[in-house]
Amino acid sequence: MRKDVWRDGTRASSVAGVPTALLIAEPESATRVFLSRHFAEDGFAVVEATEAQEALALAEEQRPDLALLGDELPDLSGAELCRRLREGEPGRSWDRDVPVILLGQPEADAVDRVRAFARGCDDYVGRPFHYDELLARIHAVLRRANGPGHDRLLEADGIVVDVATRRVTVGGERVLLSSKEYDLLVKLASDPDRVFKKDELLRDVWGFRSLGRRRPKSPNAWKSGLWRRRRRESRSHLRSPPWQ
Repeated sequence: MRKDVWRDGTRASSVAGVPTALLIAEPESATRVFLSRHFAEDGFAVVEATEAQEALALAEEQRPDLALLGDELPDLSGAELCRRLREGEPGRSWDRDVPVILLGQPEADAVDRVRAFARGCDDYVGRPFHYDELLARIHAVLRRANGPGHDRLLEADGIVVDVATRRVTVGGERVLLSSKEYDLLVKLASDPDRVFKKDELLRDVWGFRSLGRRRPKSPNAWKSGLWRRRRRESRSHLRSPPWQ
């Protein structure tokens, strides 16, 4: 592992300035500490795991923006962990589309790399690796994950969200939302059949990742406010908010 003195000044951030959350699943202590320290310096919010089961639990609890998986976890290979992340499990609710980069072993060959890609990883980095190259690959994967696929329409029960223009309509009528109302609506509309936990919304919409920070206004209050605004702006009356 090597980290150059020269830096390009790029820092990680996601929507609304919330730090990009990075899950590192790596059993080797020296590598894990090295990566965690430097990723934190580069603006990431880092969570660590040393085993596959711990990584799956963190993927569900923390909803990371990207997972960096070592290939030799004690209870599962990195490629198999990637497969489980992609396939999901009954009763578990992590993001199955989370970008994954696999850190391969020095002796890994083309067969190992092909196997990792076949199990769903987005990139493969062999060891020994150069930190700045790994960082550049992470930014590239995140750009692809947040690229053209985000220029889409989200539709749920008469609500249409144009993600590219941030335009929201309900029953064909334009609705003006605050920034947080919009972010919350996009989160809910991205998976309309799913029941989101309150803590998950606080984390993903408000960036509440630290237990020491004061919690912001409840998502229920924002939903109620959005519905009241919709009632004021439209003469049509729906029986209940479509997300209930």
